[in-house]
Amino acid sequence: MSLSSPLSSPLSSLTPLGWDAAWEAEFAPHAEQGLVPGRVVRVDRGQCDVMTADGIVRADTAFVTPHDPLRVICTGDWAAVEAAGNPRYVKTYLPRRTAFVRSTSSQRSEGQILAANVDHAIIAVSLAVELDLGRIERFLALAWESGAQPLVVLTKADLVADPVTLAHLVQDVETTAPGVDVLTVSSHTGEGTDVLAAVVAGGTSVLLGISGAGKSTLANALLGADVMEVRATRDVDGKGRHTTTTRNLLALPGGGVLIDTPGLRGVGLWDAEAGVGQVFSEIEEYAARCRFHDCAHEAEPGCAVLAAVGSGELPERRLESYRKLMRENQRIVAKTDARLRSEIRRDWRLKAAEGRANHAAKRTGRA
Repeated sequence: MSLSSPLSSPLSSLTPLGWDAAWEAEFAPHAEQGLVPGRVVRVDRGQCDVMTADGIVRADTAFVTPHDPLRVICTGDWAAVEAAGNPRYVKTYLPRRTAFVRSTSSQRSEGQILAANVDHAIIAVSLAVELDLGRIERFLALAWESGAQPLVVLTKADLVADPVTLAHLVQDVETTAPGVDVLTVSSHTGEGTDVLAAVVAGGTSVLLGISGAGKSTLANALLGADVMEVRATRDVDGKGRHTTTTRNLLALPGGGVLIDTPGLRGVGLWDAEAGVGQVFSEIEEYAARCRFHDCAHEAEPGCAVLAAVGSGELPERRLESYRKLMRENQRIVAKTDARLRSEIRRDWRLKAAEGRANHAAKRTGRA
């Protein structure tokens, strides 16, 4: 079956949603089976809304609900949907180019996919409350790991009256986010929204952050209409009330699409070692100059990382945050990787034995 180019095809109506020649080629085998493509704009229990060339259709997801939570259909997926039927079914979806995944808050430590096929991961951080740099680092690690390009957006900039204070806050975040653009915006005054609109016009963006970060207000500013419900944050702690309860894909008037997500209470890592390394790229650069290639940056001689902390080049907070995220990620991976779990337990035993030996040496007076 030969396919015309996306520009001349009836499927060209999907181009504003990100449809391109590569997706069309990927979809060709499903088209031969009589299925039609569409992008998932919202997922409910057992059903989803899919934007097709003929408009939004409601489809059943019974064929795409595997036991693996990372393989369930997600907002942003390109789905293969039955052309007719009542109900219509999603038969499968195309392989994802990128996927934003976090660890769930459950004791089973399962992964949860929040958005698929994303180009930009916009991390919204409110300036109305004290900055939590550690949380920003967590979001950045997951964003880098997803394959998307992160962008930190500092919202509610109009609430910081002193420009010097604002400049210091921006500098703190820029130090926390090497290689990532940091943008200050105010949905109230319009500051920075035109710059952000230009960024998101070039693909698919996912809007991330905790409740009260101003995500829905920011989404409305980009949409040019009050589409997303907005509620005031609590005065006592600046927290929001989860006005967004589902992940929704929205077409932007200036081009591009936006996936708005509910506020995230927990930002657990999920197999994000490369993402953590990207966030703390300066530590990785120092580590390359350590005397030992397996240096743990704790007390080893010739450790370039500890030397950088001692000289003030590297903030101690950054090193502590790096250690914390690496340990957390290692625990998560170990729960699904028997070999790594065995290696971690072996290291624990060696360190315990070393500690007992040192204690015995001190007790007997030997060096």
